[in-house]
Amino acid sequence: MRPEDIIIRPIITEESNMGIQEGKYTFKVNKKATKVDIANAVEKLFEVKVLKVNTITVKGKEKRVGRNVGKTSDWKKCFLPGYIFYHGFDAELLMSSLAMPNSRIWHINSS
Repeated sequence: MRPEDIIIRPIITEESNMGIQEGKYTFKVNKKATKVDIANAVEKLFEVKVLKVNTITVKGKEKRVGRNVGKTSDWKKCFLPGYIFYHGFDAELLMSSLAMPNSRIWHINSS
């Protein structure tokens, strides 16, 4: 998989915004991606060294429309609790992409 296919979008919530101030970032990722795949994708897209990757699978919620009951799909979330920044890393570029939930800034930077 390409790095753009692994990292789907950043997670923007009140809790994740508090984590950003501490250097912790949260992303929605492909369900089939492993921790190694996620680390490699983030390293390639943002030019940083990933120290650790934590992942969880978020279970889908049960939804109901009238008498029909269905379920939203499960998805995977990853937490990146710390980075070692490389010399040429642009922190403002990462922060601007995290501030826009539908931003696909990493598609622009990759070939």
